[in-house]
Amino acid sequence: MRGVPQATYRFQLRAEFGFDDAAAVVPYLAGLGISHAYLSPILQAAPGSTHGYDVVDHSRLSEPMGGRPAFDRLSARLAEHRLGAVADVVPNHVAVPTPESLNAALWSVLRLGPGSPYADWFDVDWGAGNQPLLMAVLGQRIGKVLADGELSVEGDVLRYYEHEYPLRPGTEELPLAELVTAQWYRLAHWRVADEELNYRRFFDVDTLAAVRQETKEVFDATHELLLALLHEGKLNGFRIDHPDGLADPRGYLRRLAERTGGAWVVVEKILEGDEQLPRDWPCAGTTGYDALLRVGGLFVDPAGAAPLAALHSELTGAPADFGPVVEEAKREIVQHGQYAEVHRLVELLARICQDDVRLRDHTRRAFHEVVVELLVQFDVYRAYVVPGEEPEPEAVAAVERAAERARANLDEDRQATLDVVLHLLLGRETSTVDEQARAELIVRFQQTCGPVMAKGVEDTAFYRWLRLTSLNEVGGDPGHFGVTPEEFHAYASQLNRDWPKTMTTLSTHDTKRSEDVRARLGVLSEQPAVWSEAVREWRRLSEEHRSPLLDGSTEYLFWQTLYGTWADGPLAEDRMQGYLLKAIREAKRHTSWTSPDDEYEQAVAAFATAVLDDETVLDAVRRFADEQTGYVRAATLGQKLVQLTMPGVPDVYQGTELVDLSLVDPDNRRPVDYTERIERLQRLDDGGKPEDLSDEKLLVTSRALRIRRQYPEAFAGSYTPLPTSNGHAVAFARGDAVITVATRLPAALQRLGGWGDSTVVLPSGRWKNVLTGREVGTGAARIGDLLADLPVALLVRS
Repeated sequence: MRGVPQATYRFQLRAEFGFDDAAAVVPYLAGLGISHAYLSPILQAAPGSTHGYDVVDHSRLSEPMGGRPAFDRLSARLAEHRLGAVADVVPNHVAVPTPESLNAALWSVLRLGPGSPYADWFDVDWGAGNQPLLMAVLGQRIGKVLADGELSVEGDVLRYYEHEYPLRPGTEELPLAELVTAQWYRLAHWRVADEELNYRRFFDVDTLAAVRQETKEVFDATHELLLALLHEGKLNGFRIDHPDGLADPRGYLRRLAERTGGAWVVVEKILEGDEQLPRDWPCAGTTGYDALLRVGGLFVDPAGAAPLAALHSELTGAPADFGPVVEEAKREIVQHGQYAEVHRLVELLARICQDDVRLRDHTRRAFHEVVVELLVQFDVYRAYVVPGEEPEPEAVAAVERAAERARANLDEDRQATLDVVLHLLLGRETSTVDEQARAELIVRFQQTCGPVMAKGVEDTAFYRWLRLTSLNEVGGDPGHFGVTPEEFHAYASQLNRDWPKTMTTLSTHDTKRSEDVRARLGVLSEQPAVWSEAVREWRRLSEEHRSPLLDGSTEYLFWQTLYGTWADGPLAEDRMQGYLLKAIREAKRHTSWTSPDDEYEQAVAAFATAVLDDETVLDAVRRFADEQTGYVRAATLGQKLVQLTMPGVPDVYQGTELVDLSLVDPDNRRPVDYTERIERLQRLDDGGKPEDLSDEKLLVTSRALRIRRQYPEAFAGSYTPLPTSNGHAVAFARGDAVITVATRLPAALQRLGGWGDSTVVLPSGRWKNVLTGREVGTGAARIGDLLADLPVALLVRS
């Protein structure tokens, strides 16, 4: 099967695990039931890249991964086993490393400025008089750098430690201070970037410069190799990274569909709440964060929301509502990390209105206040307004929703300014005065909304408000506590109708916690009183280790993480310390990446070390964790089976076919032990019984994937919820050949006395549970009998 995937398996390729290493695992993937290898970015990236999203050369396959020869060997191995491949594509940005050999396009722009043949590749605001391109790489201010002799000239290259920059023709003989000033770029202290950056970047990452895919020349040059591989049959589809950063996502996808002949393409699009993927996007769907939210929510008990909120407030002093935390965090991002982007929007507004006498009496200060409020109040990652086209109702609604919320925070004399900005953002102002600036404003505003959402919510608020951290997930909503079977069935039915070939997932390289950590944490929602008692005991036992500097939120995050990653013992100290450091810097309460507070960071590290060395505390955690074993088992297997059999194309993130207790990047990029997985799968295939939860998860994963391969018509067919007499079971049929039954909220079920006489109504015929080999009859089947061996069942017609 080389076309639309039945199931994908995500490889995190890098120098240490390249194309040949992936090729060695292909037979195992085939045995697992996978149809397509899903490859992280495969083009030449910046030196030392651990992820591949910092591409420097679109014309070459990654040399550290083995280059074209190794990729061809991987392709041949996949073909040998009748597997295909899909690749991660990074259209929005390139890495800033400057040696010509790494990034010829950027090198040319730095050397020749607006006169470079590559000048239109990058979204640069040269400004009046062609202002230089800001390169904020210096460790101290330029005057001190010059005084300390940290810059040197070698031929036609300017050097600053490992950084190289081309010299503008004719400037080589100038004195150093004059030479620096005469370039098409401005070397500056790294802190200058947040306030004066004049090129669009990826979020707040100065070393990732955005490129203009709306330009045909850029699209052709950056996609030539990938499209060639697709037309050669060595790739079968693409995952598109961050389409919301593009000027026109729909236009990009239309061009891609035309050039690929309609290949399978999914987009990394985060949908907020009930937001829908635009129906006019020519793609198969999303990369699955919307599915992750619903599947995970099935195994979270809504009854736990209030008591866990009370505990959270008791320990941290945090507000009961997540909303104010989000607003505060987004406001900080707008005022600091996205200040340069806001400034550009304000200047565009000022220029547009200065040239139009009707709009002239609005000040830069008024525009700044309005833009800030709109960005803070925007509740989706962006709207999709295309200059010159009538916006879709959903786009209008998103902008108007933000405007109404912003209005409440603006003084009366700013209301008229808000109305002007609103009309401009929706393209309702029809004057031809500075039409180019009007179009740029529409696009740039939308391209700024995404970074504010991502950095404000995912990378700040999610690390501040910690009621139940399994809900603090990319594409998730910590305020949305639990999903009922009815809600899930409605979502799955809609997915089957509108986006049947979308991707579904439970873990990715971007998830804050792996699926199995989230499953462990989810069971706490069913027993908030027991959890509260346990945390209070752990705090009492660890009181001597607690520094006065340690705040309640960081400590509560530590306890949830300690339990969530517990596997016959605590997480290794280096992994725990690395995670905590990232978490407290992302939270930006006491320390941050740009302004680290050594004293606070040391206090957090010392607390973690002391607890991890305290056997009394660890014994208490162990007792609690042991009591959760059965509940964790049901949640772990339940969410996996549901994800693998629901509508869509399921992705298995590398290694998660076994229990994987990983945390946020880089923890989730650790090497995978494939030897262990191959041996476990062989033992199960030889008739061996599962020996632990990892074996059971591998059994569920491999059997579900093989059933997808064996019954493609069923999984391309209907989705039918099956009636159950007990809300602790979720059941559905795919086509007329496959049935899924899974236990949900097992702790609450146990308190109610178990399954008793609860039943699930099976369609007519004889059924076989492929996980246990047991035969099941038609009609009302006793759930207790069906799930006697495992908390999940996968039935096929016998």
